[in-house]
Amino acid sequence: MSSQSKTTYDIPVVDLAPFFNGAPGAAEKTAERLRWIQEEVGFYYITNHGVPSALIKAAHDQVKAFHSQPLKDKLAIKVDERSTGYVPFKSTVYVTSEVAENTRKDLNENIRIVRERPADHPGIRADRRFTGPNKWPASEKLADFKPVMLEYFQAMEDLGYAMLPLYALALGLPSDYLNDLFTDPCWITRNVHYPPSTAEENQFGIAPHTDHGFITLLPINEVPALEVQAMDRSWIPARYIENAIIVNSGDFMAKWTNGRFRATPHRVLPPSKDRYISALFYNPNWDVSSAPLPGCSRPDHPRPHQTTIMLDHLCAYVDSNYAQSAGGMQDDQSFS
Repeated sequence: MSSQSKTTYDIPVVDLAPFFNGAPGAAEKTAERLRWIQEEVGFYYITNHGVPSALIKAAHDQVKAFHSQPLKDKLAIKVDERSTGYVPFKSTVYVTSEVAENTRKDLNENIRIVRERPADHPGIRADRRFTGPNKWPASEKLADFKPVMLEYFQAMEDLGYAMLPLYALALGLPSDYLNDLFTDPCWITRNVHYPPSTAEENQFGIAPHTDHGFITLLPINEVPALEVQAMDRSWIPARYIENAIIVNSGDFMAKWTNGRFRATPHRVLPPSKDRYISALFYNPNWDVSSAPLPGCSRPDHPRPHQTTIMLDHLCAYVDSNYAQSAGGMQDDQSFS
């Protein structure tokens, strides 16, 4: 596997302070920059985002503590038919990738946690996938895991919601256009451990792929590994920026905008030392349609996909890329 990368451009940085502080014209100016980024790059850093750095560190510490458990303890909450829980090492091959022919199992393990909902939530009563209930570790040594992670996820959800006006304005829509589509967002998280590993040919921490959803929010990690594919197909390392969160759009965003906003390919190389991250895939409500948003369906750009809803889109993505033993539909023996 080659890890060589070119540096033909850098991933842009967006300072959210003027927008969050209500500076005159800041929403429009930030949205204009976001429009260019989403059409040309698809990845960017945000600074002054409002998520406390201490909370991000605490969440990463809890992810590390979870993955430091014996394997038998992690397997006690293995992912189930509701698609929550522990996903073991080498459980994914991203066959949906349009930028690479991925044939090797990815070198990571993660615990998938979704939005916490009450037991009487209609989606839980209906056994709807990616709705809950979550599976939490039982060890007394991880007593802080659930409260810390829930606080962190709430902060990240709040950030995603606060950014919706920017995306609406970037698409030429009223600033509150998207708000009602995110009242019970179908977000999921991957809380990942990438161990230092010797990769075989065409094997990665995560192979080249695009994300499934609306946007992904990922506090950048000091351990380098993430790379983003530029328009010229070169790979750009995501440099570390203290307290920054990296944001990218996924396949549902590309469908929603009829290809106007890019779902940018990226990959994770096997790191030189243990790497722990917590990514939140911020998505609209489960039943939101992928039909193009107003202004995104044009005679010169016909709709390129069949319309689906958020939950079905998410299920199809996971089922295609995850092994049967990890809650997907891949034949576990099909890949090495």
